[in-house]
Amino acid sequence: METPVTPATPKGLTLMQIQDRFSTPEKAREYLEAVHWPNGPTCPHCGNAESTRIYSIAPNAKRKVRSGLKKCAECRKQFTVTVGTVFEDSHVPLNKWLIAVYLLCSSKKGMSAHQLHRMLGVTYKTAWFMFHRLRFAVRQPEFKNKLGGAGKVVEADETWIGGRNREGKGRGHVNKTTVFAVLERGGDVRSMPMGSVTASGLRAALREHVDPATRLMTDSNNAYTYPGKEFASHEKVDHSSEEYVRGDVTTNAVEGYFALLKRGVHGTFHHISKQHLDKYLGEFDFRFNHRKMDDGLRTDIAIGRTRGKRLMMREQLASPMNHD
Repeated sequence: METPVTPATPKGLTLMQIQDRFSTPEKAREYLEAVHWPNGPTCPHCGNAESTRIYSIAPNAKRKVRSGLKKCAECRKQFTVTVGTVFEDSHVPLNKWLIAVYLLCSSKKGMSAHQLHRMLGVTYKTAWFMFHRLRFAVRQPEFKNKLGGAGKVVEADETWIGGRNREGKGRGHVNKTTVFAVLERGGDVRSMPMGSVTASGLRAALREHVDPATRLMTDSNNAYTYPGKEFASHEKVDHSSEEYVRGDVTTNAVEGYFALLKRGVHGTFHHISKQHLDKYLGEFDFRFNHRKMDDGLRTDIAIGRTRGKRLMMREQLASPMNHD
């Protein structure tokens, strides 16, 4: 069976180009097939990839046979390229989905569901759900490698995301959620919600994500003292004494990531619930970790991550929607 062939994603892909390229659901489906099935279709039900055992079913509007429908001769089940992806069982046209992927990947500080619903002509509830499905898809897959290593530097820090402090100055106050992040200089960042900032909590997170041969750099928070002993070196800067750089010892890179995250939270979303914070962090991590790529390639990678993931509406509506 002939595999759909589409040209490579052009460098510097713009919104106008992607709207033209994905102008119809059919064009979008062909592109998705090229991304997910580069060597030909694979049955999502039984895993069969033998081309002679997978058949195309001709579309027929009268019989309600949609384009792209295939049948596996091994398990006798039908499927399309969206089965087993975040696009499955969605009534939103596939071309609108792919435009939404591009917008999420190219918006440095994120895009609100209100903005998406105006741009795509879908309801706010639909736009909110689309973005949450995509955030679920682009989150970093299971971590197989730790950050850092011999001769490398990893910066660690924490910040607070949430409402304004109405009870005076200070860190870690009511209505805010702690976010912890580790960032390898010149490399990736990993951020995650955290409860109270304790030595045991920091030790567990650092052990999971950072190679012990790493040079660890933090601020002077005492909670890092004992976890820091497990690394090749632990160097601190004392912000309370207005020390921010000492030689190459600094936490400026991870603080820069937090600054970008907070501009997105306060300027774009305005409010993020604790329940969904990890998904937003995954979105910001994804864009940061692919920052050296152009928007088109970043979009391709995000589309590739949509396979094998589904997010049901009932899972999202377990708590009130965010008003972003």
